Amino acid sequence: MTDQTTTQQDDFASKVQYARASGDYQSLMNAIPYAAVIGAEVLQQEGELLFRLPRNPDNIGNPLLPAIHGGVIGGFMELAASIQVLIRAEPMGLPKLIDFSLDYLRAGRDQDTLVDCQIWRQGVRVANVAITAWQSDRQQPIATARAHFLLSASFGVEGLSPS
Repeated sequence: MTDQTTTQQDDFASKVQYARASGDYQSLMNAIPYAAVIGAEVLQQEGELLFRLPRNPDNIGNPLLPAIHGGVIGGFMELAASIQVLIRAEPMGLPKLIDFSLDYLRAGRDQDTLVDCQIWRQGVRVANVAITAWQSDRQQPIATARAHFLLSASFGVEGLSPS
């Protein structure tokens, strides 16, 4: 591993620790380039962590409907689950995605999209996360997903430990 890679990992680890300590999860989201490209945001409502993809013409995949590109929806849901695991599961290293299964239920219209992640089960090595995306009505999701993350400390950022 090069010195530059180690420095970048240490910097990200410090951002994770800061976000956990301060509750400023948007600063962690801002550290991820893909999140900036799609405009992802972190919200806290009544103690619940939600993720928001604001309406953005650059995220449109089907201009005839118009509808958000399916890859943007899937990438946003995966990103949200990763951040949720980093914040709530407090892995010893960066969580590594093992599996991601996505079901598109209806078109994601050209409007804000919200995502909720629930860690269904967390062991020492693996976390299972359920992800739901919706727009105007939480009871009518546009997509659901399941993700499994490896939490092992044998990879990732050294020094990233539970706070």
